[in-house]
Amino acid sequence: MASKQVWRLIPLLEASGSVQMAIDRWLLTQHQSGKHPSTIRFYTWSPPAISLGYHQRQYPEHWQNLIWQNRKLDLVRRPTGGRAVLHQGDLTYAVVTSGLGDNRLVAYQKICEFLIQGWRSLGFALNYGTAGRGYIHNPNCFGTATGADLVLPTGSKLIGSAQLRRGDVILQHGSIRLQPDTELFAQVFGVEDFNPVKFNLSIDDIISALITAANNCFDIQLESQPLSPSEWDEIQGKLQLPQRPD
Repeated sequence: MASKQVWRLIPLLEASGSVQMAIDRWLLTQHQSGKHPSTIRFYTWSPPAISLGYHQRQYPEHWQNLIWQNRKLDLVRRPTGGRAVLHQGDLTYAVVTSGLGDNRLVAYQKICEFLIQGWRSLGFALNYGTAGRGYIHNPNCFGTATGADLVLPTGSKLIGSAQLRRGDVILQHGSIRLQPDTELFAQVFGVEDFNPVKFNLSIDDIISALITAANNCFDIQLESQPLSPSEWDEIQGKLQLPQRPD
């Protein structure tokens, strides 16, 4: 019996948005150049941040001066498309892999399957969203659900994902909304009727379920390996200095 392909699992990492995006970009280029296996990782944003889609040029000016719990929110740009996401009280996943074919939506669904299976094992059914015509005009990624997003049976969006493709190599990352602050969300997006689902789950429980599902869905063996000092040096060397996203 053939041994399963080994993918790398980078353990949960808390860092600023600029660092997290630099890691994702570095993983993509490393895999593209054949120096790095397919990888899954989970991370959180500290300080909390708003991430803008790569092509998103319009956003409210007050986003540059938002304060939450005496900390200024970061404003960073993702290498992937889509609308703005508030990263506070969420868990982000990232998958870097290749060989999923040319169809972008099919690739989305192949990657999202581990999210669906993982959450099903935790007792939550997820389905793909359906985008309305207003999606492109809504600065809030969680304001609408596209076919690449995952929603609960109530219609509440749990996971918003975005993807970047370089040839055969894909970076897909997404925000899993767990414990958002409703006042901050209203301050950012002007949404007052926001009722997030409350989960009695730890981040460790969620990550464990998603790791098990990933091993099953991709028919792989995930092996945990933190970033090494030399890898951190490479990532820091490619780190874009914080700047106002234009």
